[in-house]
Amino acid sequence: MNSNFRCRIRISCLCLTALLLLPFTARANDLASEGPDHRAETLVEKTLQAMGGEEAWDATRFISFSFAGFRTHHWDRELNRHRLEGKKRDGDSYVVLLDLETREGSAWLNGEVAQGTAAEELLEMAYGAWINDTYWLVMPYKLRDPGVTLKYEDKEKLGEVTYDKVRMTFDGVGLTPGDTYWVYFNPETGLVDHWSYILESYEEGRPPTFWTWEGWQRFGKVMLPTEHAQAGSDRKLPMQNVAVYDDLPDAVFESPAAISEPDDPS
Repeated sequence: MNSNFRCRIRISCLCLTALLLLPFTARANDLASEGPDHRAETLVEKTLQAMGGEEAWDATRFISFSFAGFRTHHWDRELNRHRLEGKKRDGDSYVVLLDLETREGSAWLNGEVAQGTAAEELLEMAYGAWINDTYWLVMPYKLRDPGVTLKYEDKEKLGEVTYDKVRMTFDGVGLTPGDTYWVYFNPETGLVDHWSYILESYEEGRPPTFWTWEGWQRFGKVMLPTEHAQAGSDRKLPMQNVAVYDDLPDAVFESPAAISEPDDPS
């Protein structure tokens, strides 16, 4: 995998168990006492309800979207199937069909079957892209996942809004478990409006990187963001062509041929 791709992947916390094969496992009443954890859990419950609720998320099977304009995902959450297609920086086109549990699959480069090292690199790239890109789309639904630790920190005013700020860390899970994130909950809408992070790769003293979560829209029964923007920069990460489907043909996950999606996503 080239260094440019690795840098893009490091944007995310890459929390493997949080991403995205497991259903919700915790509930607010599991917490026995008032305190920072309880306040964080209350905020999570509010944001989940604003986004459609746990049952709506658990019932969402197929999601497709394009990440930042250069690669497109189709994801079968029930059977853990994934299709990634796009173009590399050198202009070569690829299609990867991947089993997300075994991390095995097949890859094509410029329409030809990839083999050996080329196939291994494409499969690794597709898995990393799935981890990274889907977390930018659905992170708030995964705040209760095993290995995710949430601590309420304080209120913080950004612009005209005073947000509730929750610190998110990871208990020995993921490719970069030393990353730390702060999630900003809008008290009026219940939605996440911002997050910031310090990656374990950052040099000591480097300030957090700050991004917006915006352009929230309803897809099927769930709410998802369609835009992220980095503070102090003109950098944006658009989530384009987002769609939720009740059904997709098996060929989407079994054939590299161009796909025709249903006209009526749910």
